[in-house]
Amino acid sequence: MKMENIPAEIKSKSLKEARDEINEILIKLESDNFDLKSAENIYKRLIYLNKHVENLFKIKSKEISKS
Repeated sequence: MKMENIPAEIKSKSLKEARDEINEILIKLESDNFDLKSAENIYKRLIYLNKHVENLFKIKSKEISKS
């Protein structure tokens, strides 16, 4: 999944916002009353958020390496 495939709404999130949403999704997935019909969309969003966080860490790592 390339960066350009990540929806703009997710790419605009800060690291904290992305982490918070990831935590909310994980809580939903772990709950007993989780709706399996929405699982695919929720899982895709989780993947996008995770990739966004990974990209933010790569950018920060490059910044640290340069200094």
